[in-house]
Amino acid sequence: MPHPSTHRRAGSSTSTASVPDWRPWSDAWTRHIPVLTGRFDLTVTVAPGAGGGAPACFYPDDRRIEVDATHIGAPDITDPRKAGHKRLVPTAYGLLVHEAAHATHSLWTTPAGTPPIVATVADLLEESRAENRQRTRRRGDRRWLRHTVTTLLNPDDAPVDDTWHAAHLAGLLLARVDARIITAKDIKGVRAAVTAILGRTTLRQLRDLWRQAHTVDDTDATGMIDLAWRWCRILNIDPHQQPEPPQPDPGKFPGQLAQALADYLAHAAGLTPAEYATGQIHARHRAPASWTRRDPTDAERATARHLAARLRRARTHQPEPDTRPSPLPPGRLRARHAITAQAQIAAGSLPTATPWQRRAHVPPPKPHLHLAVLVDTSYSMHPYAAPMSSAGWILSHAAHTNQATTTTIGFGNRATLLVPPRQHPAHVLEMRAIGGTTAFLDAVKLADQLLHLRQPGRLRMLAVVSDGDLPNTDPAQRLITTLHQSGCAVLWLRPADLAGHTFTHTSTLMVADPTEAADAIADAAVTALEHA
Repeated sequence: MPHPSTHRRAGSSTSTASVPDWRPWSDAWTRHIPVLTGRFDLTVTVAPGAGGGAPACFYPDDRRIEVDATHIGAPDITDPRKAGHKRLVPTAYGLLVHEAAHATHSLWTTPAGTPPIVATVADLLEESRAENRQRTRRRGDRRWLRHTVTTLLNPDDAPVDDTWHAAHLAGLLLARVDARIITAKDIKGVRAAVTAILGRTTLRQLRDLWRQAHTVDDTDATGMIDLAWRWCRILNIDPHQQPEPPQPDPGKFPGQLAQALADYLAHAAGLTPAEYATGQIHARHRAPASWTRRDPTDAERATARHLAARLRRARTHQPEPDTRPSPLPPGRLRARHAITAQAQIAAGSLPTATPWQRRAHVPPPKPHLHLAVLVDTSYSMHPYAAPMSSAGWILSHAAHTNQATTTTIGFGNRATLLVPPRQHPAHVLEMRAIGGTTAFLDAVKLADQLLHLRQPGRLRMLAVVSDGDLPNTDPAQRLITTLHQSGCAVLWLRPADLAGHTFTHTSTLMVADPTEAADAIADAAVTALEHA
């Protein structure tokens, strides 16, 4: 979510011009806001993009509430002048109620000179405090505030498992249980994850603070800031030495906090965790409109069939002696099973027993192959865009029926899911190599989310096609090292004609021709299966 303080911004804002189609909503909610707040000096603006980057926002100096119309949908979805319209847009109306709570009860301002980290904690505590006051004053508003919680939250609120983000998540969700906005049952998994990181004693101390915050007067800035200082001391943070809020280490993978939060958001949305994750991935990593699709060529179809045959042979490489039951000779007679077969025949049923046991050479069991391919889509990698687009389609079809799962992800200014796992696209999606390489970290984390590259018990491989000229080599190295230490092989294919960076804990191969990269990935997959 945007930082909590962005829902209540001091100073003057840049007014969002009301879109004519949304004017009836702005007018209707402006007339309605006195019911929620008891104030007659407020205006409401509803428009796409309103809220300053947040779902909604209150600007005290302008006495204006802004709500992003994205959470309503179309302006003609209902008539905002009718009392029952809120039931059709519960999340958007909940956002209005949330900002109304700030407009009514967040009447204190952060004193000048307060360290930013202390101001951050105070704003965090203010979220549940204002909602608690609103619910106490207007009990029926709890229904709408409950809808809003999932809108104000985002899986990125828990990017790493550390004490700061665990406490932050506790302040966002667990505090709302004591504010009686959501229930303890709703966030059972989140509480378990937070407790595992903070410990029961620390969590109990933090809970005492947010419960005290719920009793602080609407204008008591001193009380809220004092609680924020105490919050920092509980987490062993000295705001004088560390004035800024801790930033997550981009070289760490999301952990149990992110999973618990995603599970909560999925449950709140009425979805399974898998459905929620799929929706989030599609929203954040779908292909740009400039990437085009085409039919696969005959050569690509033939290559996919050839690679599928190679993978099949790799799985049956070096058969081993074993025994198999059989209903017919030859073989060793198993008396007990023979008697069972005779009894089945005498009863008039089809015999299912297998009296004979024969020796045979059978393929050894092979683990499931999980292969993620990351392709650099920066401008310098332009020659590799078309061959690797083709390779993504070929790998996905060759993996079908071969106990393998593949995915292809492009990374430039953003991470783009080219070929999702367990899908066999009918068309080849052509990548365009433009932009930079800032999204490599996101691409690695997305690959881990899709294929569980850090999870043992399967054959895992990450193949990267890039010159390695990344703006964030240190966190990138930490992610690669984490995968290496968990048993995931990392193959790095570097163009021979480009200067770049070589990472440790990778098998680096210099390639002179773009088509060699695709061949090298296929060879590595086959070799890994043969030696598994």
